[in-house]
Amino acid sequence: MWMDFLSLLKKDFKLMLSSKFLLLALGSLILYSCYINYIYVGLDQDIYPVYLYDPLHTQEVVSSEIMIVDSTEELQANIEDGYAVGINAFSGTPEIVMVSSNIRSVDHYRAAYAFSLLSPANSVAAERIGADSKEMKSRREITCEFLFFELAAVGFLGLASTLFKERQMGMIRVHGVLPVSRTAFILSKLILFLLSDLIFSALLTVINLGVAEGLSVLPHVCLQAGILSLLMALVGFFCAIWLPDFKQFSLLYLVLAVFITTPVFLAGQTGIIREGIKYHPMYHLFMAMKNAYWGISSANGGYYMICGLTIILLFLLVRQVLIREMAKEG
Repeated sequence: MWMDFLSLLKKDFKLMLSSKFLLLALGSLILYSCYINYIYVGLDQDIYPVYLYDPLHTQEVVSSEIMIVDSTEELQANIEDGYAVGINAFSGTPEIVMVSSNIRSVDHYRAAYAFSLLSPANSVAAERIGADSKEMKSRREITCEFLFFELAAVGFLGLASTLFKERQMGMIRVHGVLPVSRTAFILSKLILFLLSDLIFSALLTVINLGVAEGLSVLPHVCLQAGILSLLMALVGFFCAIWLPDFKQFSLLYLVLAVFITTPVFLAGQTGIIREGIKYHPMYHLFMAMKNAYWGISSANGGYYMICGLTIILLFLLVRQVLIREMAKEG
């Protein structure tokens, strides 16, 4: 039995190599890491640049961080990005001019920050909370986003593409007549893709957070990566067996990538929590991954129980669909 299982592992590993999945994962690792280290952390991330229009010089003391403009047109042009804050002091009384973020609390923070630069002598030093610098915070967030996308979208596609290749080669039909355990057939693929995803997660984390920071959060990250990897691999397995051709699968993949992951990123990164988002399963997986990058474990036992039961139910569903497909092919 073990020899048969090892033969399946060897066969599936060769399929992974021939389908260029490992090469794709390596390319993604290099691309993501280069972007994070050479582009993303070097971006100008000044918080809310402030522009002042004060032709009569009514504001005697202003911070050196404020940028002076010469006209209301220039002031308007600089705040059109929806991020910068303008101060119009033409009448002698400074007035805030900005494009609203549609989040009242954020708009208040932007306005308060701009006004504080008009009285730098009265500013209060902020208390530093936590050990992370702004750069490390950005590294944790962007690495989490890339890893989540890689496992949710690319991981879903990876196992499914391998199965479609097996179907084209007639290997599903061959396995249908051979005395091969259906459970072993599924497990061999899950184990290989799980291992590749865990290795990818570990390398991406350590490379972009640094050895010390990466290793400190790695147990939490790998736990969440393993859960997400198994869930998406099983969903991809089911879709690849259930759908008759790759065109229909591609359409489903597009729906997954655009209409499922996008709302989750909006909720996780912009703070816009729409009504009903707590019922979105991907939202909880994303937030668990995000917490893992700060070394916070999802202590809620209900979360792990639901994930475990979902994995078991998906496995049983996949096994049933596989048995039916093999019987049909045979």
